[in-house]
Amino acid sequence: MSQTPLLQVEHLKKYYSMKTGMFSREKGFVKAVDDISFTLGSGQTIGIVGESGCGKSTMGKTILRLIEPTEGKIILEGEDFTALQGEALKTARRKMKLIFQDPYASLNPRMTVKDIIGENLDIDHTYASKRERDERIAQAMEQTGLNLDFMDRYPHEFSGGQRQRIGIARAIVLQPKLVICDEPVSALDVSIQAKIINLLKQLQNQMGLSYIFISHDLSVVKHISDRVGVMYLGHMMELANKRSLYANPMNPYTQALISAIPKLPGEEDREKIQLTGDVPSPANPPSGCCFHTRCPHAMPICSQVRPELKEVSEDHFCACHLCAKA
Repeated sequence: MSQTPLLQVEHLKKYYSMKTGMFSREKGFVKAVDDISFTLGSGQTIGIVGESGCGKSTMGKTILRLIEPTEGKIILEGEDFTALQGEALKTARRKMKLIFQDPYASLNPRMTVKDIIGENLDIDHTYASKRERDERIAQAMEQTGLNLDFMDRYPHEFSGGQRQRIGIARAIVLQPKLVICDEPVSALDVSIQAKIINLLKQLQNQMGLSYIFISHDLSVVKHISDRVGVMYLGHMMELANKRSLYANPMNPYTQALISAIPKLPGEEDREKIQLTGDVPSPANPPSGCCFHTRCPHAMPICSQVRPELKEVSEDHFCACHLCAKA
């Protein structure tokens, strides 16, 4: 891996303005993503986990600039992606693609498989002839395990797993360097999930892809990721290499999530940590540590001072006052 990371996310924020009254006066912000930072190397996968509504998907779309960030920088191969405009932005976007969560809603029912996969080629005009276009579509279909006889068929003729393969083929046809996978297997049966995860790993080995893998399922993330980031209410609570995070979770929120993973035969029993209360609204987040209202180890300082994400051991970062004392 080169010394320069493929992707650097620095203090990324996405706030949505809340307005009220006849004159739409601003009354505050929904802090969907609040000061997220991480790096991703070439050929690596970072898993992003957390409960629904924690800002995972918003973060992914903001990195792609499908949603414009409020603050922060996105550095792609050493270039400030957040500063690009016009043709330069369009060119840089070829390096990053998105796989959507819902294989049923993400494919245009009026388009054939051939045109769905070829749409990115058409938008970027990256082929010299119709023959080259068809060859690149066929290559993407073969790489994702799709029969070439499917080219002229429509999405409603396929199962969920096959549709997601079409979505993956659409994402890789331009041979990107980074693919953001937004809950790509959550809508699929468990048996199909494993096949899609194995396909993603196979494509990563073949093409040298990097992944941001967004999921609420820690078991899936453990299988595919090199590093894992845990989000809660727009914040990064813990970030570490996979082995360290699962073996030694330091943040109480991470500990609670991992304790809820179903135990496999032969594994040691884990004490289940039951969190009380509901996730606060991002429109009115708690003061200090955003998790202190549900944390079983909360101290007075937790409601007053927001903990910073600090490195507490080699490549293991934690945002918690308990971690700071460890």
